[in-house]
Amino acid sequence: MTPEPTHTEAIRVISRFEASDGIPEPMRADVRMLGALLGQVLREQGGDSLFEDVERLRLATIQAYAEESSDAFERATAIAESFSVARADEVARAFTAYFHLVNLAEEHQRVRVLRERAGQPGREAAADTVATAFARLRDEVGEDEARARLTALRFHPVFTAHPTEARRRAVSSSIRRLARLLVEHDAASPGGAEERRARRRMLEEIDTLWRTAPLRAEKPTPTDEVRTVMSVFDETLFTTVPHVYRRIDDELRGEDSGSSAPLAPAFVRIGSWVGGDRDGNPFVTAAVTREAAEIASEHVLRGLEQAIARIGRTLTLDAEGTPPSVAVVGLWERLSAADAEAAAEIAKRSPSEPHRRVLLLMSRRVAATRRLQGGAADERAYSGPEELLADLRAVQESLHAAGADRHAFGGVQHLIWQVETYGFHLTELEVRQHSQVHAQALAELEAGDAISARTEEVLEVFRAVADIQRRHGLRAAGRYVVSFTQSAQDLVNVHRLAAHAFPDGDGPVLDVVPLFETFADLQAAPGILAEVVERPEFAARLAQTGRRLEVMLGYSDSSKDVGPVAANLALYEAQARIGDWAKEAGYELTLFHGRGGALGRGGGPANSAILAQPPHSVEGRFKLTEQGEVIFARYGEPAIAMRHIDQVAAATLLASSPTVEERTREAADRFAEVAATMDAASRERFFALVRAEGFAPWFATVTPLEEIGLLALGSRPARRGLSVESLEDLRAIPWVFAWTQARINLAGWFGLGTALEAVGDEELLRTAYREWPLLGTMIDNVAMSLAKTDERIARRYLELGDRPELAAMVLEELALTREWVIRLTGGHELLENKPVLQRAVKMRSPYVDALSLLQLRALRGLRDDAGPADDPELKRLLLLSVSGVAAGLQNTG
Repeated sequence: MTPEPTHTEAIRVISRFEASDGIPEPMRADVRMLGALLGQVLREQGGDSLFEDVERLRLATIQAYAEESSDAFERATAIAESFSVARADEVARAFTAYFHLVNLAEEHQRVRVLRERAGQPGREAAADTVATAFARLRDEVGEDEARARLTALRFHPVFTAHPTEARRRAVSSSIRRLARLLVEHDAASPGGAEERRARRRMLEEIDTLWRTAPLRAEKPTPTDEVRTVMSVFDETLFTTVPHVYRRIDDELRGEDSGSSAPLAPAFVRIGSWVGGDRDGNPFVTAAVTREAAEIASEHVLRGLEQAIARIGRTLTLDAEGTPPSVAVVGLWERLSAADAEAAAEIAKRSPSEPHRRVLLLMSRRVAATRRLQGGAADERAYSGPEELLADLRAVQESLHAAGADRHAFGGVQHLIWQVETYGFHLTELEVRQHSQVHAQALAELEAGDAISARTEEVLEVFRAVADIQRRHGLRAAGRYVVSFTQSAQDLVNVHRLAAHAFPDGDGPVLDVVPLFETFADLQAAPGILAEVVERPEFAARLAQTGRRLEVMLGYSDSSKDVGPVAANLALYEAQARIGDWAKEAGYELTLFHGRGGALGRGGGPANSAILAQPPHSVEGRFKLTEQGEVIFARYGEPAIAMRHIDQVAAATLLASSPTVEERTREAADRFAEVAATMDAASRERFFALVRAEGFAPWFATVTPLEEIGLLALGSRPARRGLSVESLEDLRAIPWVFAWTQARINLAGWFGLGTALEAVGDEELLRTAYREWPLLGTMIDNVAMSLAKTDERIARRYLELGDRPELAAMVLEELALTREWVIRLTGGHELLENKPVLQRAVKMRSPYVDALSLLQLRALRGLRDDAGPADDPELKRLLLLSVSGVAAGLQNTG
C-alpha cells in the first residue's frame, strides 16, 4: 500500500477534485465557508486530533474516488478501520453534519438561480411552467378548451409518514435556521458588520448542530409525525401555494394580473396519510386519526385568522372613495350584532373604512371557529369554509364594484385561494387498511360471537371519519384506501363494515380507493373495477360524485415482486388499460401513484414521469404520495416548492394534449416488441436472483437490513410479521433502504442490463431512448441510481454473505447495466447528459464512501461471532452511518 500523501499533496488532490466537479463559484464559496465553520467547531469540540482524523479520511476517500486505484481505496479502508469506535463515532457525526451543510448550500444555490432567472427582464418563461403549457395547449385545442382544462387542473400530493426521513426534527430545524442565515449573508456587504454577524450566528448554529444528538432516542409516535408534517405547512406551504397561483396568473396575463378575476385556479389539494395510514401500523388508532384531524384544523384556522387580519389591516380604503356594497353593509351588520363589543372598538379605530372593519371581524369569527373545533361553543363560528368563502367573495365584489380592483384581486384573492385550497381542514386525511384485516373483521362480525378488540378498532375508524366530517367538512376525510385489493369484494367490504359501525345508516361519506400493488393485481385491475362499479354501494357514491373514480397504483411492491423493469412496464400497461376502460365507460378517473423517494419505489423527477404516462391516464389530474426526506426537499423551501408545484402542474396540464398523447401512444405501439423482450428477459434475471434458495437470509446478511429496524425513523414497523426466510411480508421501504445503504441500489436497476442486452440492437435502443418517453424516463432514473452505487464498497458488503454465485450475479448485472446505460445516454460516464445532477452526485460521493467504510466496520463488528452481538457502541456507530449515508444520497426510500 502506498503511503499517505504529504500535506502539500493532500491540498493538491482536494483542489483538483473541487475544480473538476463543475460547482458554480457562489456555491463553491458557500461550501467552503460552511465547511470551514464546521472545521472550527470540530477543533473547538474535539481538538486538533479530531479535525485531523476527519481530514485524513476525507482526503483518502477523495483520492480513492478520483483515482479509482485499489491502493487509494485500501488506504481509506485502513484509516476507517484504525479509529477507535468512539473516534469513528465522532468522525461519522462530522461527515453527516457536512452532508447537511452541503445539501443546504446546494438548495441555496437552486434558490439563487431561480431568483436570478426571475429577475432577468424580458426573459422568456421556462418551457416547463403552467403558463407555457397553457400556451401550447391553447395552440392545439383552442382558447375555450384550454381554459376549461386549466380550470379543472388538479395536483394532489399526499404526505405520508413512511420512515425514510433519517434526520431528527431538531436537526431539520437547525438547518432551516442556517438557510435563513445564508440569505442574510448573501444580502450583507462583503466584509461589513452584517456579514460578520451572519457568520458568527452560522458558527453558533453549526455548533448547535454538532452538539445536537443526531439519533432519536426512541421512535416517534404517529402524533409526532403529524406535527412534523405540520411544520412544512406552517413554514412554507400555507403562504407559498397562493404565490404559485399568482405567479402563474402573472405569466398568463402580464400587466393585467391582479386587476381582474384570475385565470389561475386553486388547483392544489394536499392529502395526508399521517395519522390515517394503519396498514401494518398498530400505533395508528381511531383516536390518533381524530387527533390528526384536530391538529391540522387548528393549524389552518390559526393561519387563516392571521392572514385575514393582516390583509384586513391593509384595507384602509375610505368609504367616500371606495363605498361598500349593500352586501358588505349587511355583512357588517350581521357580524357586529354577533360580536358587538369588538365591532364597537374596530369601528372606533376605523370609522370610515368599511372593508377593513369587515375583514377584521371575519378574522375574529375564524378565531371563534378555531375555539369551537377545540370544544368551546361560540355562536360567531363559521359553519364551514363555504360560508367564509361567501363572505370573502362579498368583500371582493364590493371592492371591484367600487373600482378598487387591485385590492379585490390582490390580497383578498390570496385569501380566497387559501380557503379554496385548504378549507378548514388543511389536509384531506385518508385512511388506509389492508384488505385482509377487513375480511377478518367481517367474518368475526357475521359469526355473531363477541367481537375482538381489533375488530372493534376497525369499526371505530368509521366513527372517527364520521366525526371528522361533521366537525371539519366532507373534504377533511372520506377517502378509504384498501391495500392489496384483489377482488371487487375487497372494496365492497368497506361499505359493509361501515354499515356494521352505523346500524342506523348515518355513517360517513366514503370514497373507497382500490390499491393495486403486486404484478398480478395490476393485471387484474380493469376487471375488478368493471365489476365493482356495478355493485350498489359503489354505484351510489359514483352517482353522487358525477362518476368520479380514484384508483391507486403501488410502485414499490410491484418492483419487489417482478423487478424494476417489469414493474415499470406492468404499471404502464395497467394505467393504459384502466385509462381506456374509464374513458369508454364515462368515468372521471384519477390515478393515485404510490411513489416513494428512491428509484426502486417509483422515485425520480415527477414531471418527466407524468409526460411518459399513457393516454387517458392523467386527464389534467395527478395525485401521488410524497414521503420522508422528499417532503422537505420539495416543499421545505418556498422558492423550490413554487418551482416544483409549477413544473408538476405544467406536466399534468400538458400530458393530455393531443400531441403528447399521440407521441406516447405511437411510441408504445412502435416499441411494443422491445417492451415484450425487455419484460421477459428482466423478469427471468430478477427471479434467478430473488428466487434462488436462501436468498432472503443472504440479503439480510449482505445489507444492514436487520440493523435498519433499530433506527428510530418512524412509528411504523418495518415488517408485516416477517421471518428472515421470506421476502413476502418485507415492506418495500426496508427492501430499498437496505440496498441503498449497501451502496448497491439493486432495487432501482437490477435486470435492466439483461433486458437491453436481450434486445441487442443499439441503434434501435438509442432511438427508443429518445422517442419512447417510458424508456427515456426509466434509463435516466437508472443512470442516477447507478451513479450513487459504488462497486468497490458493494463488493465489501456482498463479501459478508457466503454466496459468491449470488454476489457475482449482482456485480455482473451492475456492470452490464452501467455499460448499456452509458451507451444509450452518450458520453463516457454516467449522467454526462445531466451535468447538474452529475455534479451533485460527484460532489457527495467521496464523503458517502467515508461513511460507508465506517458502516462496514461497524457491521463486521456486530456480525463477528467472536465479539459481543449487541455492542452498544458499534450499534450506535452503525446507526449514525445509516443516518449519514441517507443524508448524503438523499433519495433513500
